Amino acid sequence: MQLWKHLSYFAIGLVFLCFFNVNLYAEKIGDIANIVGVRDNQLIGYGLIIGLNGTGDKTSSKFTMQSIANMLESVNVKISPDDIKSKNVAAVMITASLPPFARQGDKIDIQISSIGDAKSIEGGTLVMTPLTAVDGNIYAIAQGAVALGSSQNILSGTVVNGATIEREISYDLYDKNGMTLSLKKTNFQNAIKIQNTLNKIFGSDIAIAIDPRTIKIIRPANLSMIEFLALVQEVNIDYSNRDKIIIDEKSGTIVAGIGIIVHPVVVTSGDITIKITKEPLDDKKAQKIDTNNSFDPQENILSSNGKFTTISSVVKALQKMGASPKSMISILEAMKKSGAISAEIEVI
Repeated sequence: MQLWKHLSYFAIGLVFLCFFNVNLYAEKIGDIANIVGVRDNQLIGYGLIIGLNGTGDKTSSKFTMQSIANMLESVNVKISPDDIKSKNVAAVMITASLPPFARQGDKIDIQISSIGDAKSIEGGTLVMTPLTAVDGNIYAIAQGAVALGSSQNILSGTVVNGATIEREISYDLYDKNGMTLSLKKTNFQNAIKIQNTLNKIFGSDIAIAIDPRTIKIIRPANLSMIEFLALVQEVNIDYSNRDKIIIDEKSGTIVAGIGIIVHPVVVTSGDITIKITKEPLDDKKAQKIDTNNSFDPQENILSSNGKFTTISSVVKALQKMGASPKSMISILEAMKKSGAISAEIEVI
């Protein structure tokens, strides 16, 4: 009987999954929301890389020489830091992420970066280094040969499976009756959609949105918390996403949804002026740049012919005008300030 109830919940979940999958913007709850408390923890450590071919820290790096002396003393070799002349050792910082539910003996990748005046850490080996979290406890031990991979940075590298977990972080999910979901992006509509969808699938009062980012959920009596969360993460909702334009000023890259609307406006940036209008253009002068929009290269007028102009049409028109990526970025930012673009612009 218990198994039948589990299968019934799963079948109901599949029905809703199929229903929401037909929507173009359907997203799994597991992709748009995190489970509060289930997260990575950052680890850090200070160590030495040995075996470098004269590309290590110079003797002027006092902390490196002192670290070498300390390491040698741990194996019963006592020597003054001032007497060490080796250039085959480099001081480094090690960082790693401890994943949730990781167990003792599991392996994790580590990232290594030089902090001294070494020329390169290529070909070196990291000596056993403890990795600690913000609480000061040691959670992993790192050691291994450094690999630079395809990176051009010869002062930074990785060790795949370079750390062994020594201490676990406990997550008591099994005995919990409730958990909290946190949306990755604040959105009132999505919070309500998750609440309503989960209540339809699992029964009323299972989920409640307490703000536009947080949804509290209570497991059904006939499901364990693990089973419940597994089903919840696979549920699809009709995801609402705000329009956004991403601009990379360094490379001149512009990424935007093709459906973002630009209202009529006139913008001048440097020696480039473009007019965006809904009024139809003279067919003899106008050039079709897409299904709805025409462009007059002589007057620099972009017309939507009574419909709506989109970002993609504006970018095409600016390209025909010979606008540089920098000019395009300036024009888009000016359009945003004037109110011609309602979508958010994010500069990276």
